[in-house]
Amino acid sequence: MSNQASVAGKRAGQFIAYILIGAGLIIIGFIAIKIITDRKQSGDISVTPSRVSFPAPELTLNNLQGEVVSLSDYNGHILMVNNWATWCPPCRLEMPILAKYYNTHTAQGFMLLGIDAGDDASEVSKFIEDRKLPFPILLDPNNASMAAFHNDNLPSSYVIDRTGTVVLAWTGPINRDMLEKYVTPLLEQ
Repeated sequence: MSNQASVAGKRAGQFIAYILIGAGLIIIGFIAIKIITDRKQSGDISVTPSRVSFPAPELTLNNLQGEVVSLSDYNGHILMVNNWATWCPPCRLEMPILAKYYNTHTAQGFMLLGIDAGDDASEVSKFIEDRKLPFPILLDPNNASMAAFHNDNLPSSYVIDRTGTVVLAWTGPINRDMLEKYVTPLLEQ
């Protein structure tokens, strides 16, 4: 009996150890999910841009007021083209970040064009109004911008320098640190 009691005691101890290890792993998993979720909500997740060098495409679209706007209208500025859509979660996440950067750096010659990828104009207007976005928005019902930049992923952003050369390309969301690290130096040139 004493041998059976000893085996049962060891099994009970192992069972308790497994429960504690399992509970610990579950807690670690919840903490990891919380950290990732918090970072996504705060806009901390960002991709690093690719350094590129090609002429800005000739692209002409209408703004929300029906006026014709061309990328070439912004020659001499540092221009960011941001392809986005109202239904795109990472696009929605980066919009307030882009707006704050725009407000901070527009006096230095920074311009931002948000190019909506195919949403209805009234839906885009409501989205812009609800978020009080300060930069111009262009409508792109046929996805001409994505075709011109050869990228159909959203969000995608491109920085065009003062000479009309695309110098940075992002596919995915951008945070403020990435904007400051890669775009601000261009404004200081």
